[in-house]
Amino acid sequence: MKQKKLLVTMLLAFASTAAMADITVGVTVSATGPAASLGIPEKNTFALVPTTIAGQKVNVVILDDASDTTTAVKNAKKFVTEEKVDVIIGSTISPASLAMIDVAAEAKTPMISMAASRRIVDPMDEKRQWVFKTPQNDAQMSTAISEHMSKNNVKTVAYIGFSDAYGEGWAHEFAGVAQARKINIVADERFSRSDTSVTGQVLKIISARPDAVLIGGAGTPAALPQKALKEKGYKGLIYQTHGVANADFLRVCGKDCEGTFLPAGPVLVASQLPADNPVKKTALEYVTKYEAAHGKGSVSTFGGHAWDAFKLLEAAAPVALKKAKPGTSEFRAALRDALEGVQNLPVAHGVFNMSPTDHLGFDQRARVMVKVQGGNWVLVK
Repeated sequence: MKQKKLLVTMLLAFASTAAMADITVGVTVSATGPAASLGIPEKNTFALVPTTIAGQKVNVVILDDASDTTTAVKNAKKFVTEEKVDVIIGSTISPASLAMIDVAAEAKTPMISMAASRRIVDPMDEKRQWVFKTPQNDAQMSTAISEHMSKNNVKTVAYIGFSDAYGEGWAHEFAGVAQARKINIVADERFSRSDTSVTGQVLKIISARPDAVLIGGAGTPAALPQKALKEKGYKGLIYQTHGVANADFLRVCGKDCEGTFLPAGPVLVASQLPADNPVKKTALEYVTKYEAAHGKGSVSTFGGHAWDAFKLLEAAAPVALKKAKPGTSEFRAALRDALEGVQNLPVAHGVFNMSPTDHLGFDQRARVMVKVQGGNWVLVK
């Protein structure tokens, strides 16, 4: 009888332990390197997320990929082979995220990228069915810029962007929308994230005499061509992408940023949004929590991408938990399916409506036009 009671006790203990298995999340961010101004607020944001979902403990493992594609892939492999994660979140930048797709797909582990390139989730295929992302597509933001250019009578534009997947993606997307609006691209230049001078490229741009310049960069490195343009006396309009929407960019670019236009997620100007904007409440929730921890004005759109990634997990995990236990291939598959089924979820950057063919799920509610004015972000109405 004693042996029988002991066996029952052991079985109950085992069942309790199995039921309490953690949901393990592997996060790789660019907390150092050229993209650090993007990755640091993302890393900071994960300190603000809940520690449980639907009563299940969440274990978040964070690694720094140093803005390096090879390191990001190593981190992803560590997550699936050693940490046995249920989901990968990352990386911060597009080249790293694109390189991580193979790891996630091979391990059949859902991945939520915090990088912008549309190619991360499009075209949908056997590998990308495991991949989701939270930043707005370049195409959405390119459209916002071209609309603003048209309203401001811009007929010619020069482009200078990163010599990587981010810069190339923006060049491709913007070329399409510019052509549709009969905006002529008169110069097309590239620079590296680690460059210290773009004088040659800027002189070519100025000689083309464009009405406006679009800089396809992200983080503080995107300030380099803008400062060079101002130094050389360029007087036309300057546009940046949503890749610069943080305080570090404003700090590095300084007075040379004044008057710059860019598309951004609504979280950047949450308090300025109309009361009936469906994103305002959820965006302000994130802003309030982040600034309580890091000070007024510290919030950025990049931390918002991390917040939205966790919001997706919060919405999908309870559905997956009804089908399988964390730490199993069945749970990872169920979590992938649940992420794909997220509908009408308001977050810091927009409203998610995922589908089997759309693993971003944002519409035009996920973008606003912003101007740098007086060293601050101002909503363009």
